[in-house]
Amino acid sequence: MEIRELLKKRHALLEGHFGLSSGKHSDVYVQCAKATEYPEDGAIIAARIKEKLDAAGIEVDVVVGPAMGGIIIGYELAKALNVRSMFTERKDGEMCFRRGFAVQPGEKVIICEDVVTTGKSSMETAKAIEAMGGEVVGIGAIVDRTKEQPPLPVYASIKIDANLFEPEQCPLCEKGIALDQPGSRFLKK
Repeated sequence: MEIRELLKKRHALLEGHFGLSSGKHSDVYVQCAKATEYPEDGAIIAARIKEKLDAAGIEVDVVVGPAMGGIIIGYELAKALNVRSMFTERKDGEMCFRRGFAVQPGEKVIICEDVVTTGKSSMETAKAIEAMGGEVVGIGAIVDRTKEQPPLPVYASIKIDANLFEPEQCPLCEKGIALDQPGSRFLKK
């Protein structure tokens, strides 16, 4: 099954006016929680990411998924790669390891996200990994929504071209279309 069709089937590919966790606005949103609601779908998506990593010759010792969006798909990717899975989460506004998770010096790490738009969460996670001596080899993702290449290569199950707007220059805001913010970054900590 093609990933775009899977996203549509699960009502995860949405159109409207969305506030993204990057701070930008968009006319397209992928509700990745719906894309991985059924375990078989998460396995299909993870297999596609694994194919991209294999094709690039990327070796991985551990998968790290930034909370919240990277936890489920990170676990599924780790399962597909047969490596350890862990996640980072925010504490006092900074992405860090908790719960006893630790990357060993020299381990090759793939960060796994739900959606990559600017790479901000991934780069915060990379900082935590590198502080432990890990080597970040790239970013895996369900969706690559980037307009510019982040500092790390992205290996996504699908690339989706969506319009991205700065809030103060958003034509959807100018038209008075209500803003929906379905992501998790804005949740109270």
